[in-house]
Amino acid sequence: MPSIAVIGGGIAGVTSAYALARRGMQVTLFERHRYPAMETSFANGGQLSASNAEVWNSWATVRKGLAWMLRHDAPLLVHPAPGWHKLSWFAEFLAAIPRYEANTITCTRLAIAAREHLFGWAREEGIAFDERRQGILHVCRDKAGFEHAARVSKLLAQGGLQRRAVTPLEMQAIEPALAGQFYGGFFTESDSTGDIHQFTLGLAQAAARRGVQLVCGAAVQELAPRKGGGVSIGFEHAAEPARQDFDAVVVCAGTASRALAAMLGDRVNVYPVKGYSVTVMLDDAASRAAAPQASLVDDAAKLVTSRLGAGRLRVAGTAEFNGFNRDIRADRIAPLVQWVQQCFPGVSTRQVLPWAGLRPMMPDLVPRVGPGRRPGVFYNTGHGHLGWTMATATAEMVAQDVQAALAPASGMRRARSAA
Repeated sequence: MPSIAVIGGGIAGVTSAYALARRGMQVTLFERHRYPAMETSFANGGQLSASNAEVWNSWATVRKGLAWMLRHDAPLLVHPAPGWHKLSWFAEFLAAIPRYEANTITCTRLAIAAREHLFGWAREEGIAFDERRQGILHVCRDKAGFEHAARVSKLLAQGGLQRRAVTPLEMQAIEPALAGQFYGGFFTESDSTGDIHQFTLGLAQAAARRGVQLVCGAAVQELAPRKGGGVSIGFEHAAEPARQDFDAVVVCAGTASRALAAMLGDRVNVYPVKGYSVTVMLDDAASRAAAPQASLVDDAAKLVTSRLGAGRLRVAGTAEFNGFNRDIRADRIAPLVQWVQQCFPGVSTRQVLPWAGLRPMMPDLVPRVGPGRRPGVFYNTGHGHLGWTMATATAEMVAQDVQAALAPASGMRRARSAA
């Protein structure tokens, strides 16, 4: 039986390990934290949102980013400090602008394909993750925003997603608690929400039941290609150095994927794009009644919301290009709390839990999925803001690639054993 190493215990790594285990492979998952899902898969916006599959590669995004550079509370903040990684990423970002439409359609298709696997796996394994299938409402504050969203809807439709325009009156019917003046919006009934952390932990446990070895607290320090295929992995576990050989490796290490890929002779230009979230604790009956039931996207503020169970409201968004900085900044959290106070004034914000995570983002916003240059090397990384939305689809894709690549070798071993 082929031995597969999966590096990274976030949503991409856990889904990849699970998909491989379903195919009967011997899988070891390495995670540097004590538990899975402790970084970007800990407290994201909660949306399973094919309707948010529009990639960012456009001149409009560039103009907004430049205009916002001096605003500390800007939805998109690019720190001016130079660096080769940042410069190379932005150069590729600009080069991908002509592929904006094609890449948006690709991401839409991945998001739709992921739904069947995610819900099917959760049902089969009995995973509870505060799932809510009530659609996602995009709100537009002016005519320009509404018209842009209408153009995006046409691209989403080419990818197989239907979302419909709604009037302010219809928006009020979808989410009666929403306060403010809006030009209109778009509603995607097929989208949903859930707690990524709960799902990832539940799926990790299911993977372990299927034979996956979870090696947590293991910092991978070296990846060395083996002659004839496969990889030797050097890591530190329980403060002790260790090494183990595998027939194949799947790199799902989020923002660390770039450095690991370089050890294997591949260039995977993932950049850490920081996002923030707040979890508003709905501790009183009045707040629970005043909080939204529907999931929202505010395109102007670049924020999303999800109701997680009865007692939590998650608000997330913003994008910050500042390298591997993980600081939770008060001036970046404040706009999220203020948004709640403006749009849902009846919700108490006395108890708010702030968080920041680094989204692993490719320059064209399409995840890197598939084989590397060397035999036995595979990638499933760079999902950006849609990791929760696309992960199960890309996990199935990479598992198929690994199975196809290792099937001949596995067959040869069985033949030698029989002889």
